[in-house]
Amino acid sequence: MKTQPRSVRLPALVLSRPDHERLTGLATAALDRMPEVAEELLGELERARLVPAGKVPANAVQMEATVTYSSGGSMRTVKLVYPEDADIAAGRVSVMTPIGAALIGLSEGQSISWTARDGRRHTLQIIEVAPVGRSPDGQKVDQESKEHAR
Repeated sequence: MKTQPRSVRLPALVLSRPDHERLTGLATAALDRMPEVAEELLGELERARLVPAGKVPANAVQMEATVTYSSGGSMRTVKLVYPEDADIAAGRVSVMTPIGAALIGLSEGQSISWTARDGRRHTLQIIEVAPVGRSPDGQKVDQESKEHAR
């Protein structure tokens, strides 16, 4: 006799309306190429509470935010980005990856289970979110200065 897994309550998500709109289009366009990740992201987007762009709580993971999370006993800090800006070596994780889809909209202290591309289940917990335009230590990031420094 097969037992049904108990229903797990998913954490509440908060997203800006503009991010939600762009991410919905991105995930829908990717349904043929990357159905697992696209469907996972669409599911997350479906249950998110939408707020105006300037009203996303500072401790909620949004696009371009820097987030520190723990998973499997280790901590990692990454920036959540759109696919065209992804560079795993530089710590920029695409929202169109299993971990990126899991991170979007979570707030500090929340946990979620996610499935890696190899089929293994993982659980992550959000430790800290540096809002867009801030580094993890709270310093303001000046994008123009960063560009000139390159």
